[in-house]
Amino acid sequence: MASPLLSLTWTDHITGRQGFLVVDRLVRGVASGGLRMRAGCTLDEVTGLARGMTMKEALHYDPDSRYVPLGGAKGGIDCDPRDPEAYPLLVRYLRAMRPHIESFWTTGEDLGLSQDLVDRAAAEAGLVSSIQAVYPLLEDGAEARRRLGDAFAVEVDGIGLDELVGGCGVAEAALTALDGAGVPHAGTRVAFQGFGTMGGATARFLSRAGLTVVAVADIKGTIANPEGLDIEALLAAREAFGTVDRSALRPGDRELPGDAWLSADTDVLVPAAVSYAIDAGNQDRITARWVVEAANMPVRREAELLLAARGVTVLPDVVVNSGTNAWWWWTLFGDIDADAEEAFAHTRRSMRSLVERMLARARADGTTPRAAAHALVADRLPVIAERFGWYR
Repeated sequence: MASPLLSLTWTDHITGRQGFLVVDRLVRGVASGGLRMRAGCTLDEVTGLARGMTMKEALHYDPDSRYVPLGGAKGGIDCDPRDPEAYPLLVRYLRAMRPHIESFWTTGEDLGLSQDLVDRAAAEAGLVSSIQAVYPLLEDGAEARRRLGDAFAVEVDGIGLDELVGGCGVAEAALTALDGAGVPHAGTRVAFQGFGTMGGATARFLSRAGLTVVAVADIKGTIANPEGLDIEALLAAREAFGTVDRSALRPGDRELPGDAWLSADTDVLVPAAVSYAIDAGNQDRITARWVVEAANMPVRREAELLLAARGVTVLPDVVVNSGTNAWWWWTLFGDIDADAEEAFAHTRRSMRSLVERMLARARADGTTPRAAAHALVADRLPVIAERFGWYR
């Protein structure tokens, strides 16, 4: 694929910390991609994430839908979101990026940032909305914004619909792989690295589907129970950044070192926190049959090849965690309404179809699911370009 259309580095004049924006390409003059904040965030990382967003948009292209793809982009800020300077830094970053957000970059929550926080900072930075660049593409902008606002107000069992749809998509990807292999849900064991927005929601859906969650890792360490963790209790004891209050643990729950999730005795492993968590040096500790990438870029490419050689299947992030982004646009463009059951049903149908096609392509080509996903994107990009055009 071509080099990004735009790549820039911003240096904060007060703290000296850096922020990044990469626009991989524009479709219909607009690119979509969230904004993350984490200590150590780099331009290379954001570049890879922006390329992934182009792929996610293309993979969900359906000529019969009202929503049609945007281009891919991503923003990043090198700062710990818990730092007292984090919020003022976010506001200054958004103020600096205001011309791009107004013109062609639609953004929202990602690692380290909630949508509420992005919305508050965007308003303080003088923006109408973090997704205002897409407004000219809407048939009825006022109605579309009302529908999306109503959707963000929906809660299911104490968790916002905007958090749950991503986990619903990740869970459906995992369940599709299990079903394709003839593995029953009951008795299948799963472990998580990360229990924030994506990890927590995925754990809820997989637990309710009958899987047994045996390990959950957060910043304090790994919580494990071979008989299964009480996911609802852990969700209720979770703070904003996904850290679980240990006072909520049951007598059979054990506290293990932070990296114990890697070697958990499990069938499915879900890295749902940071990028580059699994590399060539630690992949040999994994005993799971499937690694389901709920986080962005959690498995380095050299580790993925080594895992494949051991018979471990990696379901790639560009497919697995694409449900959140797609839900935004399905809702905004009017393919679905502000209703949880409708959102979950649409997400499940779309994700199951996409994962089945990816796995079938991988079998036919004798390659990995990631390579198959890239092949599906390569098939779609020329069609999108011909119909809608893009600028590189």
